[in-house]
Amino acid sequence: MEPSPHRVVVLALPGLLPFELGIPHRIFGRAKDPAGRPLYEILTCGLAPGPVPTDADFDIHVAYGPELLATADTMVVPASYELGPAHEEGRLTDELAAALAHLRPGTRLVSICTGGYVLAAAGYLDGRPATTHWASADHFQRLYPAVRVDPDVLYTDDGDVLTSAGVAAGIDLCLHIVRRDHGAAVANEAARRTVVPPHREGGQAQFVERPMPEPQLATTTAARAWVLDRLHEPLRLTDMARQEAMSVRTFTRRFREEAGISPGQWITGRRVERARQLLEQTELSMERVARESGFGTAQSLRKHVQAALGVSPTAYRRTFRATGGGGGTMPSPDGPSVAAGPAH
Repeated sequence: MEPSPHRVVVLALPGLLPFELGIPHRIFGRAKDPAGRPLYEILTCGLAPGPVPTDADFDIHVAYGPELLATADTMVVPASYELGPAHEEGRLTDELAAALAHLRPGTRLVSICTGGYVLAAAGYLDGRPATTHWASADHFQRLYPAVRVDPDVLYTDDGDVLTSAGVAAGIDLCLHIVRRDHGAAVANEAARRTVVPPHREGGQAQFVERPMPEPQLATTTAARAWVLDRLHEPLRLTDMARQEAMSVRTFTRRFREEAGISPGQWITGRRVERARQLLEQTELSMERVARESGFGTAQSLRKHVQAALGVSPTAYRRTFRATGGGGGTMPSPDGPSVAAGPAH
């Protein structure tokens, strides 16, 4: 008998943002095993069955009430603009507290944007790292001083509790969860089907100073493409800057403005991704994986994979190799996993 798909229950609260409500359905719904079977079942519930008002000019109809939360393996709370006491007073309403009481111990908890206020009001974030939309971060920290708020990152992963910044960062977080559960190959295919970038590290800055290049302004796009063709080679900042005919200083500043992280962090992240693909899809030795991904030695590979994923390359391969990227669940890292690699 085949195991049932992992059940994701999305809690739709009044004032929700339709875009963010749809993110879990879109991303988790595109995650399939090698035979094309869905790896997740995604259902939506409200505080009661029936219409739920949104911040748009329409309501949505929800078929299930809060009792559905008792069946959740993962609960996702998308953003809402009508969180009431959770946003204003640091507490849950009786109705919301009763809804969350249905959750089973060990349920994975996920928030998108201001959905984090609900997790914080319930006490789930006390002493833990968390993030939210940068515009709400200061208020979030003042209202919930026990939470370790990071206002800069796209998302945080503290094992069984994960939070994201606003809007599209919810896509990044859901892809991260798929990648953690089923490996890079499954997550990348889900991203391709959704036509979004396959991977932005959690530690990338929320606010990118130049998300769209100004007309006629040189960018770092060519340098990044040049690097991706040469991840297995030693890469120098001077060579990257030369691709854009810039000084190293100008290139470094421009890269950080456009990508939100330093060139060194970006390269490390791409090398970790390459290593993941090789570990999942090939039988290459650790020394060969290290060379092909640009880390040089098995020791360096182990250091960077452990830092990024919380497990050794051997453990990662053991988890995902058996089914070609759709295997078991990735062991959770100890503490937050929000960065692509060491700062440069």
